This record gives sequence, C-alpha cells and structure tokens, in this order.
Amino acid sequence: MARPTRLTPDTARALVEYNRAVFEAFVRRIRRRPARVAERRRRIGHETIFDTLVHILNVQEVWLVYIVHGRNSDAELKALFADDRRHPKDWRGFDAYAKRVWAGVEATARGATPRFLARRTSVFWMPGRYTVGDAFLQATVEEAHHLGEVIAALWQDGTAPPEMTWIGRRRSVR
Repeated sequence: MARPTRLTPDTARALVEYNRAVFEAFVRRIRRRPARVAERRRRIGHETIFDTLVHILNVQEVWLVYIVHGRNSDAELKALFADDRRHPKDWRGFDAYAKRVWAGVEATARGATPRFLARRTSVFWMPGRYTVGDAFLQATVEEAHHLGEVIAALWQDGTAPPEMTWIGRRRSVR
C-alpha cells in the first residue's frame, strides 16, 4: 500500500486554481468552434467533447464537494448521480452546473486545513486507504487524463488545444 500523500492547504488551493483555469480555457476553446465539434460522437471515454467536459465537472463535484465531506452514503450518492443538473444537454445548463461545482470545490479548498487534508476518506468504488489530500490529487489527475482525450480530438480536427501545463498556466493565473 502506498503512503497517503501529504498535501498542504496552499497546494490544495493551487491545484484547484489550476484545475479551474485550465478547464475554463478548454471550455472557451471548444465554445469558439462550431457546435458539431463539441457534440460529435468520437471514440473518447465519454463520446463527445461536451460530455467529457461534463464528466470532469462530475468528478470534481463528487470528490471535492461530497466524498471529502463524508457525504458518500449510498443514498446521498444515488441522489447526486440522479440529479439532472449534473447531465446538462446544452451550454446554458453546462454554465449553471459549472458555476455550482466550482463554487463548491473552491469552498472546500478555502476551508482546507492540514488536519482536514490528512483525514481518511473513502467511497465504495475506490477501495483502499486514502486521504482528503489524495482526493484533491485524484480529481486533478482525472481531469488531466480526460483533457488528454479532448486534446487528441482537437488535434484530429486540426485545432490546437489551449495551454495546459502546470508552469504555463500558473504563470498566467498570477
């Protein structure tokens, strides 16, 4: 078993700032393209670029708004997963959902303390022992993986993706 990761509150906040900045850069890039770019079914994990962006929000929300606060019972997660607002069909619904998710994620990051980040957490589909700090990293790495799918789809369409490197993004958000 790997040792739990020790994340500081400042690092957790930096990760959230980075995640949101890079996510929003991708959303802006996709929205500037014709609608068919976001809506076309592709051979990526969530079929369309739009649905992949929604999934990234789903991941941020479930890990950093629910699981890390102990809101991970079957009943709570079933209700969350059934919430139609988590499955927007257009950009208007997407914007409302994104606003809600990032508000929750940023509230979690603002309230992070060393003790909170070191606390153990769990969820039924992810066995093992891990901490709230690990959940911040899980959400970050999963976002990066799914943005990799979006990058590949954009390049296939002849569209360059936005800057997403840690150093490049951190330089531009300060």
